Amino acid sequence: MSYTEIIRGSIPALVTPFTQDGEIDLNAFKNLVSWHVDNGTHGLVICGTTGESPNISDEEHSLLVKTAIETAPKDFPIIAGCGSNSTLKTIKLTKAAEALGATAALIVVPYYNKPSQSGLFAHFKAVHDATNLPIILYNVPSRTIVDMSDETVIALAELPRIIGIKDATGDINRLKNQKAHINKDFVYLSGDDMSALEYIISGGNGCISVTANIVPQICASIFNNTQIGDINKAKEQDNSLAELHKKMFIEPSPAAPKYLLSKQGHIQNILRLPLLPLTASSADIVEDTLKQSMKNGCE
Repeated sequence: MSYTEIIRGSIPALVTPFTQDGEIDLNAFKNLVSWHVDNGTHGLVICGTTGESPNISDEEHSLLVKTAIETAPKDFPIIAGCGSNSTLKTIKLTKAAEALGATAALIVVPYYNKPSQSGLFAHFKAVHDATNLPIILYNVPSRTIVDMSDETVIALAELPRIIGIKDATGDINRLKNQKAHINKDFVYLSGDDMSALEYIISGGNGCISVTANIVPQICASIFNNTQIGDINKAKEQDNSLAELHKKMFIEPSPAAPKYLLSKQGHIQNILRLPLLPLTASSADIVEDTLKQSMKNGCE
């Protein structure tokens, strides 16, 4: 089976639930994984940015990946966020995820260090050469400052275990350019909920989503409708979520999805510093936005 058949569709970047004393809430985490499976989610990213990866220890990272794999059905795609601004740490996390049986590693462009394009290539090649886990590149210049060029993506795609990209730039032309120059089975995933439907219609394979944390069934249905050719229905559903997509970032993520999940009874509304829960005014806005989305036909 090809990677594009395995890794596709609506893939939430899952939040990490915490208890009042700041520990991982494993029961809530297991319940979230099961809830997503039951609601049609096509795969999960564990310990991504929305999972507060910079605030997760290496031991917690392994625990979360292991628990997700054990909780989900066999062959359900579990993608481990293994990125860091340290190449050595990235290799360590990727090896750990590989040993646990993750489907792939999602590896972000190294942040803060501001490497050159040659440095980016060397970073990802070093991780590729030191591990055997399939790697999905993650380009999100709004967070990392450095923007991985199409030329670097195309060059990295020549490596056998570089099998896809999560593109959070919202630039559909990048997808078209990359597809024109990458001649192998390659997974193209949007990392931008607001432009994800256009990305998929233009030839993308799915979306690693923040919004899908809150409305997994709807996000999965949007993708499923594109696959059966009901683009008008997919657009109608996505339009109903347009404001919700925006409000997921009303304050630093994952404050909004964690607040809404707590209101739904799935988790406690707890983040690790330096992140804070939503302010009261923002909480009212996101709650009203979700209600309006439901009213507009997303039920």
